[in-house]
Amino acid sequence: MTAFWFGALSLMLAIYVVLDGFDIGAAILHLFVARSDPERRSVLQAIGPYWDGNEVWLLAAGGVLVFAFPRAYAAAFAGFYLPLMLVLWILIARGMAMEVRSRDTSPLWRSFWDAVLALASVGLAILLGAAFANVIRGVGLAGRWFSTPLFTNFLVSRRPGVLDWYTVLVGIFTAIALAVHGGLFLACKTAEPVASRSREAAVRLLPWQALLAVLVTAATIRVQPVLFGAMLRRPLAWPLEFIAIAAPAYAYAQARRRHDLWAFLASCAFLACMLAAGCAGLYPHLLISRVSPVWDINAGAAAAGSISLLSGLWWWPASFVLVTIYFANLFRQFRGRVATSDDSGHY
Repeated sequence: MTAFWFGALSLMLAIYVVLDGFDIGAAILHLFVARSDPERRSVLQAIGPYWDGNEVWLLAAGGVLVFAFPRAYAAAFAGFYLPLMLVLWILIARGMAMEVRSRDTSPLWRSFWDAVLALASVGLAILLGAAFANVIRGVGLAGRWFSTPLFTNFLVSRRPGVLDWYTVLVGIFTAIALAVHGGLFLACKTAEPVASRSREAAVRLLPWQALLAVLVTAATIRVQPVLFGAMLRRPLAWPLEFIAIAAPAYAYAQARRRHDLWAFLASCAFLACMLAAGCAGLYPHLLISRVSPVWDINAGAAAAGSISLLSGLWWWPASFVLVTIYFANLFRQFRGRVATSDDSGHY
């Protein structure tokens, strides 16, 4: 039962990264690929129907963590209190920038909120990558609780901060990967010339994404060698690793041929399989202690009672199917490219 809920949590996190990843990436790139006010409005209209719904998957994953693994939730949310507050403030800033940016026609007003949206999106991408890196690297857990400063000496020590050389490296890699993802989404959803600029930006960033992927892999082997040992012992995870390696090359080739949908789907596969492979390597750990393996929090020890986990099977599958149908209908309703916008729309 704990394996099922660990898989459900991993699945919901992967869906969040794939869906919210494209609107975060589009916001990171929009100052560069959209150079006039109508072009920037077209970018906002391309991601506007989805961005707030995409963030629901993060809340839903948090709900599953609370329900299925309350001990891990209590330890993680107490230990990562400061970065969680930063994430909340960034989410608020992104939402405000999206909603109030076009409420006034002043160029100064709109430029200010454009900058807020881009900076908040870069910060959110780096923080999300650093958060996942913290889970992989391990935390200074020496009891039921831990407290993590934002950074200490920037080294991977027994009691590291949220930010050190490894987590920052993963954060930068995440920002680049999401920018590629957002660029390929805009290539599918916007009209010319924004689509061409977005495709070109993604093509230019893909080699940097590949280089950083190699560096992150090497750094992870050094920081947390247990992860790769676990992956090698689980053949079912090998296809995920193969897809995560091959998908960026396929996305690059399809983008060069202007096959935007296939390039975007390859980027979706890369993000989903990379995250799923990482979770497969982590299992059964939810939080790894860098102080001593005695303090590790694994799925079995952190899980709620068997009756609670079993009762969750009555509502989670039905809710998941309903939400999936909702999102399928949402993407069907807003299919097609968004025209370069005038001042008549919401965004």
